[in-house]
Amino acid sequence: MSGAVAVLDIGKTNVKLALFAPDGTILWERSTPNRVRPGPPYPHADVEAIWAFLIDALREANGAHRVEAIVTTTHGCAGALIDEKGLVLPVLDYEFAGLDEIEPSYAPLRPPYALTLAPKLPGGLNLGKQIAWQRARFPDAFARARRYLTYPQYWAWRLCGIAASEVTMLGAHTELWEPLAGRYSSLAAALDLTRLTAPFRPAWESLGAVEADVAAATGLDPTTRVLNGVHDSNASLLPHLAFRRPPFTIVSTGTWVILMAVGLGVEALRDEDDMLANVDVEGRPTACARFMGGREYSAIVGEARGPLEADALARVVERGAMALPCFAAQGGPFARRRGEIRGDFFDADRPALATLYVALMTDLMLSRLGAAAGDLIVEGGFVANPAFGPALAALRPRQRVLAGGDAAGAARGAALLAQWPPKSGAAPGQTAVAPAVIPGLDAYREAWSRAIEGD
Repeated sequence: MSGAVAVLDIGKTNVKLALFAPDGTILWERSTPNRVRPGPPYPHADVEAIWAFLIDALREANGAHRVEAIVTTTHGCAGALIDEKGLVLPVLDYEFAGLDEIEPSYAPLRPPYALTLAPKLPGGLNLGKQIAWQRARFPDAFARARRYLTYPQYWAWRLCGIAASEVTMLGAHTELWEPLAGRYSSLAAALDLTRLTAPFRPAWESLGAVEADVAAATGLDPTTRVLNGVHDSNASLLPHLAFRRPPFTIVSTGTWVILMAVGLGVEALRDEDDMLANVDVEGRPTACARFMGGREYSAIVGEARGPLEADALARVVERGAMALPCFAAQGGPFARRRGEIRGDFFDADRPALATLYVALMTDLMLSRLGAAAGDLIVEGGFVANPAFGPALAALRPRQRVLAGGDAAGAARGAALLAQWPPKSGAAPGQTAVAPAVIPGLDAYREAWSRAIEGD
């Protein structure tokens, strides 16, 4: 492969198009806000604005570099009901609170957690619930649909006209998939989804070339390949899957802290802990746990936004101050528990208190997952926190903690699909993190754990 790979990366907040050289170098990128239209008929994605951005960005990018392939990666909570002409209903916004009205009729259809390894989630975070709501509220439009496409595959279809299904999307806490069996769950048949299923294709497969009107509008070569596409969390895993031997755990940090334990079984997953199994591009279940670490960190810090002092963690531990879960309204193992702060501490040490809290929660979820072997690779926003990695390393002395710095992780991983599996390369660069020296940390952790369990 000699040309560039264009990656359409659709997140909840922003939409990006990035061009990658075959060696993974970013050649060009552009972004735009991902706005939700309020309705009617319900809050939904502005797909036409995204399409206009994509065509314009491809035209601009192709003027500077030769684009050989296009691949899309998106969050896992969107899909499209289409007929031969296009959408029969708008792409529903998963944060739409009105979805919960269907819970009484949806609950009896929900397959057992032991089969789907997908916890019950609020709003539309379970894709099956979105489909059930659309089917119940808009039966005529649902009956007209000919395909249901998960979000990356919808964009691939618009680009090349070929409809396909893909396992990383259907395996992303949808309740529509049984990860261990590698098949649809009973929910798919209950929702008439099997009628709408497109043929399954691997994430890396070239579905076809761009449509003639797309080539004309963008200046792309008419032979430009369109790949099937991939779930964004699984795209972030691809550089590690390609070049790192398991076991290892990715600690992806941001609004959510998501732990992805590669090479670990799924036996320890528990619904009540908000644990789940994602499915990688090869169809293998990946044990995951999560909590809203970034949002909780902000709630604990409040207005105390000063820099972390070098000895602040030790000072918090010495004084015995503790933040106890949960400071977020949704997600994680303690979502039903109201957060509280105990003990006396200096207000300037709130960032240290919050950092300890996120590190302790990460340590706890790693232990509940059973992720006791292999490297811990910290990525995302908390890499910039100078105390988080060292605190985690102090809590997990038997594992090596590495800090990564790739802000384009999902897009870069998706670009690898253009030549999957890669013939050569190396795992993304990381820096080893030295553990913090915090006297009394083990006793502090034990006290914190007892407090969570009600002393």
